[in-house]
Amino acid sequence: MGLITPGLGLLFWMTLVFLILLFILGKFGWPVISKMINERETLIQNSLDEAQKARQEMQQLQFNNEVLLKQAMEQRDEILKEARLLGEEIKEESKIKAQEEAQRIVASARESINYEKLQAMTELKNQIAQFSIDIATKVLEQELSDKDIDKKIIEKRVSDFNFN
Repeated sequence: MGLITPGLGLLFWMTLVFLILLFILGKFGWPVISKMINERETLIQNSLDEAQKARQEMQQLQFNNEVLLKQAMEQRDEILKEARLLGEEIKEESKIKAQEEAQRIVASARESINYEKLQAMTELKNQIAQFSIDIATKVLEQELSDKDIDKKIIEKRVSDFNFN
């Protein structure tokens, strides 16, 4: 049984070495290991805090982006609305100008027609005057030749041209 149960001297030295090792580790090892664990814990906690802060910043940026996108869409809609209104204004102005131009052309045509009508009337009056002179000349010529025939011709010619 000597192999399974150690002797009292071996047990004493093992206990002594264990206590010395425990003392050395307690004096020099545990503070360093504890310090490293605390530093590691602080580093992990700082990383988690920074990640949380970055997540919040990302959410804030995403919210800001959504707000900017909404504002941009509103501006786009307003610009489109203004463009549509401006197009309608231009269309209406063009329509009004076209109507004014058409009215001006019609007025000019009426004035031209009236002028040509006046010219035609003047020409007609001149022709009537010329016919009257011709008739008077022929009547005078026939009167000098035959007085009864002259009266008949004059009456006939006057009745033909009396359209007032």
